[in-house]
Amino acid sequence: MTDNPLHDISSWRSRPRPLGIPSVCSAHPLVIEAAMRRAARHGLPVLIEATCNQVNQEGGYTGMTPADFRNLVRRIAGEVGFPFAQVILGGDHLGPNPWKHLPAADAMARARSMVRAYAEAGFTKLHLDTSMGCLGEAAALDDAETARRAAGLAAEAEAVAGQAAVAPVYVIGTEVPTPGGAMEAIEALTVTTPEAARETVRVHREAFIAADLADAFGRVVGMVVQPGVEFGNHNVVCYDRGKARALSQALAGLPGMVFEAHSTDYQHPEALRGLVDDGFAILKVGPGLTFALREALYGLDHIAEILFPGRRAATLAATLEAVMLQQPSHWSKYCSGAADEQRLQRHYSYSDRIRYYWPDPKVDAAVAELFRLLDGVSIPETLISAYLHACYDAVRRGTLRPQGRDLVLAMVDAVLVPYFSACLAAPAE
Repeated sequence: MTDNPLHDISSWRSRPRPLGIPSVCSAHPLVIEAAMRRAARHGLPVLIEATCNQVNQEGGYTGMTPADFRNLVRRIAGEVGFPFAQVILGGDHLGPNPWKHLPAADAMARARSMVRAYAEAGFTKLHLDTSMGCLGEAAALDDAETARRAAGLAAEAEAVAGQAAVAPVYVIGTEVPTPGGAMEAIEALTVTTPEAARETVRVHREAFIAADLADAFGRVVGMVVQPGVEFGNHNVVCYDRGKARALSQALAGLPGMVFEAHSTDYQHPEALRGLVDDGFAILKVGPGLTFALREALYGLDHIAEILFPGRRAATLAATLEAVMLQQPSHWSKYCSGAADEQRLQRHYSYSDRIRYYWPDPKVDAAVAELFRLLDGVSIPETLISAYLHACYDAVRRGTLRPQGRDLVLAMVDAVLVPYFSACLAAPAE
């Protein structure tokens, strides 16, 4: 059995680079491809994660099991020429969340099956999140019960770890909104206290030891905390290093661990740099990447209507609107206000509810039709300026081809660049 690439992440700060790693939490093939291409430029491994809602043994909203997701990532790696051995597969918020409407016994049984499926599929970074109550329970469980249930999930992964080439590492804790994102406007956040962080570690250590999983707890390399970053439909709460200083300093008393920061989407580059320097060595990003993907595809959608008016029965945006109205479950709880405001939030929210709809057959067909229509077309610079302005300078300079697929990948890559830069930079002064 070989060492997990993340087994010593807490010691990375003593090396020249990298100091941390971006965690790309998306199941969209173009996002995964862009992440691999960016990692390859730096000669680094790439961490690709799937959430319990996206991917589980019952299919999730993508329709993929963990093995399906692994095969998708392997296929993309082969097409890109990225060594699959350099891919770290992670599972995020693994726990009962998809089934919390069920009694706890049933929900946890399904969660255990899910974790086993992730481990059997070769996922080697597992975030255990059992903090949410199930049917008849409080919305949030106490630390001791959360830890006990997390240890039960770890036992499932450990049961198959001996057959794996790489032993899994674990991330514990949850100081973030439930998977899917915040459901309201975010004005201010309470940073996790050092005491709460230490208590999370203590109760999980006790629970793992009680379950005869001391060796597994030795592979707990990270903890999810709230550093004070989040986004709502229309606003972003930016990282304030001063407010997180006490939490950051608490890492000195947590040997072998780093902090994992969720919801870092839309943070300024200097904020990402500060997070890594302050010990938040795992930077999770997801909606920000698919937000850029949607921007790029909508830009191409407009361009296609100008170059080929009326060629399609419906635009991509119109197709998405129709599908979202027919299937409101992924946005109705998150979008509020009058009809016009809800439509704005459906398409242009920072929470990016559209990401749930890319796997839909009608939407997928509309994207494929858009790419076919623009296949081989050199898009005029003037239209790139009007609808994909972020790509305009690179196209003018000749470093980016004015082709549809290239432009989409470039838009996603532009979001990834500051994450990799933050993880590769020397510690800030």
